[in-house]
Amino acid sequence: MAPTEALTLALWQTTYASTTAEALQRLDDAAAQARAQGVQLLVCPEMGLTGYAIGPGRVRALAEPADGPLAQTVASIAQRQGVAIVYGYPEHHPHGGQPFNATQAIAPDGTRLANYRKTHLFGDMDRAQFSAGDAASQLFEWQGWRLGLLICYDVEFPETVRLLALQGADAVLVPTANMMAFDEVPNLLVPARACENRVFVAYANACGNEPGVHYGGLSTVAGPDGGVWTRAGRDAALLRTTLTREALTGARRSSPLPARRRDLYGPLAG
Repeated sequence: MAPTEALTLALWQTTYASTTAEALQRLDDAAAQARAQGVQLLVCPEMGLTGYAIGPGRVRALAEPADGPLAQTVASIAQRQGVAIVYGYPEHHPHGGQPFNATQAIAPDGTRLANYRKTHLFGDMDRAQFSAGDAASQLFEWQGWRLGLLICYDVEFPETVRLLALQGADAVLVPTANMMAFDEVPNLLVPARACENRVFVAYANACGNEPGVHYGGLSTVAGPDGGVWTRAGRDAALLRTTLTREALTGARRSSPLPARRRDLYGPLAG
């Protein structure tokens, strides 16, 4: 597909629902609202269909394969509302371990575009509930845009976004459940990742509370020059913005990537 000049996306910053049925209904409503605003792609928070701080037993009970009932329902929503959806869910571990913290992209025709398992687990809660994915994120193409998926803590490691940039990424989509104490991530690290790699970074956070956890909001889209294109506050929001190929082209005229000294970087893999 020839690249489109622009891609309109929305970050859905929301509280977690108490049940998956409620979460799916709210997703349907948000997708309808997004489409009415001309949005092509809706990015939801980490573990958005089930809640994040729900405990290992609940995570295991709700886990499904990537093509399970949750994926089928999201595909129906995408088709009904005519919008692509990136959503988070617990993915069943095929070998009996703790489920994966996963995110999946589904096209408006219901096609599953990409599935990614979080590779960097944050803190005791993440490690108690999930198994770490063992594969780096790979690009997928939609509307002529080359897109990559990461989840929350992943984006705090420079290597994750750099690997996607070296594959030719135009934008990195990051469902997250970042907590109030870590505002440096949306305020500093997300713009830095975008700037140093000359890509868009779209960081979709939760807001509100779960037991013992207060989510920080501040969902952010950073442009390829590191500028903040849009940022939410602390409360629920549907944050719409349009990514442009012109911005990518302009930023990449001064990209540092061609000047990398790969011969010097061997120790970074240690």
